[in-house]
Amino acid sequence: MPILQNAKKALRSSQRKFVVNQRRRSRMRSAFQQVHLEKTAASISEAYRRIDRALKKKLIHRNKAARLKSQIARLASK
Repeated sequence: MPILQNAKKALRSSQRKFVVNQRRRSRMRSAFQQVHLEKTAASISEAYRRIDRALKKKLIHRNKAARLKSQIARLASK
């Protein structure tokens, strides 16, 4: 456990950010899986939106975002 006051505050902040990031990452993954189940325009749009949001918040690398979007596009074209 941290001893210094600023370290305690950093730990609290880190824990809050972890929860928020986990929620965003989970929503992104579930939207991506939803595209596999049903290839509708709404699910594709939602998955793109979630991926872009995760990229903007720097949860995933831009190459990973591009790769996921490419996979979705390939699925949608079938």
